[in-house]
Amino acid sequence: MTTKHGLITDSFKVVKKARRGAGRKKRSSPPPPQKESETGTVREEELQKHKQFDLDWRFGPCTGISRLQRWERAKLHGLNPPEEIRDLLSQAHTDAEYNQSLWSGYPL
Repeated sequence: MTTKHGLITDSFKVVKKARRGAGRKKRSSPPPPQKESETGTVREEELQKHKQFDLDWRFGPCTGISRLQRWERAKLHGLNPPEEIRDLLSQAHTDAEYNQSLWSGYPL
């Protein structure tokens, strides 16, 4: 006679727990309407482009120098930085938020 080998879980009673909130139905609410002024201004879009330039390591490190210096260094080394960044920097050459890199607030 051979004995049947069962699983250890066969000796425990099966208990199914009720789900929390089973009677509730989730409703998806539409996102609140956004005004045109909240969707993004030109300045925010430009700063986002500068941020992407700062985070792109193809153009070399950006700590300790301005964005324009970094762009010129990348151009000098043939790394083909985007001309759009240079144009944006030349338009707002007095605004520190445009000129300084993303990491300028951190000490070296």
